[in-house]
Amino acid sequence: MEVSLYLAAVAATLLAGISKGGFGGGLGGLAVPILALTTAPAEAVAIMAPILISMDLLGLLFYRNQMDGRIMRIILPAGLAGTLLGWMLFSHLSDHWIRVMLGLISLTFVAWNLSRTKPAVAHPSRVKGWFWAGLSGLTSFVAHAGSPPLSVYLLGLRIDKEVYVGTVATFFLAMNLLKVLPYWELGLFTPSVLTIAGWMLPVALAGVWAGVLLQRRVSPARFFQIANLMLLLTGAKLLYDGIRGLLG
Repeated sequence: MEVSLYLAAVAATLLAGISKGGFGGGLGGLAVPILALTTAPAEAVAIMAPILISMDLLGLLFYRNQMDGRIMRIILPAGLAGTLLGWMLFSHLSDHWIRVMLGLISLTFVAWNLSRTKPAVAHPSRVKGWFWAGLSGLTSFVAHAGSPPLSVYLLGLRIDKEVYVGTVATFFLAMNLLKVLPYWELGLFTPSVLTIAGWMLPVALAGVWAGVLLQRRVSPARFFQIANLMLLLTGAKLLYDGIRGLLG
């Protein structure tokens, strides 16, 4: 069990790091489903928290001056509200329910990736920003899967690529830091969780660096095709296990 957990942690961390380093960070939500195949979903969420913070800090070093303050003033309060809602709901969810949620989030993410088209240009809307960023904060707290909802909003604004990456990095660094106290209060940061996360930090940095290099050699389309297939398989497995547990 422990060997398989460490192997899953390495795979999850590398994929998340590569995605953040070179492909926009959209597959951070793949990490928890992979880990949840070998351990309890709540533990998988806790393991990834400090790892993702280290990745966000590194990303912010590259894009610290590329952030849209007007957009941040809309999405940060909404993300905080979503995080608080996730905190209130989390302790009331069994492992089976969390697996079902992870499976549904994963499959929805795949469907969204396959169906999205180039959006028309839109202006920063407070109502849309509050909704999508709030949903992002909620799914980020439960499964570190806040990228799809936020992307729905930000991609519609058609902002500059570097500004997009900088805004996303700043938002999720704030969200991940906000989750530390609730996760601690929920008792998720056990010694074993922190030990595994600590061992994964060099892997996280290597993943980000690999992402920077790979984005020059591997097309984003091919990378996301492979990752979407993996997410489809892990999401289906988690949904099956969760439903079976609830019915059993």
